[in-house]
Amino acid sequence: MAEKGILIVVSAPSGTGKGAIIEKLLADDINITHSVSATTRAPRKGETDGVSYYFLSRYEFEDMISKGALIEWDEYIGNYYGTPKKYIDERTAAGGDVILDITVAGAINIKKECPEAVMIFVLPPSIEELERRITRRGTDSPEAIKNRLDFSYAEFRHVDKYEYVVVNDDLDTAVEEVKTIIAAERMKYTRNPSILDKQYKGDLK
Repeated sequence: MAEKGILIVVSAPSGTGKGAIIEKLLADDINITHSVSATTRAPRKGETDGVSYYFLSRYEFEDMISKGALIEWDEYIGNYYGTPKKYIDERTAAGGDVILDITVAGAINIKKECPEAVMIFVLPPSIEELERRITRRGTDSPEAIKNRLDFSYAEFRHVDKYEYVVVNDDLDTAVEEVKTIIAAERMKYTRNPSILDKQYKGDLK
């Protein structure tokens, strides 16, 4: 286990299934927690403030920006989204891993602030499948669907900013691949610089 918790950043176009991947990771690994993002969009049916998101007014969100209380923020389809900094700092300092589900722009900002963050991009198996997944939701207008698809195509162009890419063709396989990435990162020597002293308690000459 790494001496300090790992910040795991997961990005993917809308409809790729990253939410389902993260949900299974959280259920299977008690050391990983999900950072609750803040947003100015209205709550959807079934969403709870402080659990799904922190639902804020634009004034409240911009106040957090001015106070440096967000580790990253972005504007997506007319609404602000951002990640409160306090929880991440406290959780990783205590050795816990934190996973973030954020846009490409937000992820790039995270990497600037936290170069040690693990960057994972989730791809759909094909463009046709992505379009089918977004359309079949039946909750968006044709204009909103077009906006989501256009935004997704733009995000594909930034996949080179990420260390890892996972194709979500089969959910269970994708989850196992993300678990493998996290396990490897936890074992990196750079995250465990005092491993020899801890393991051998000064017996090395």
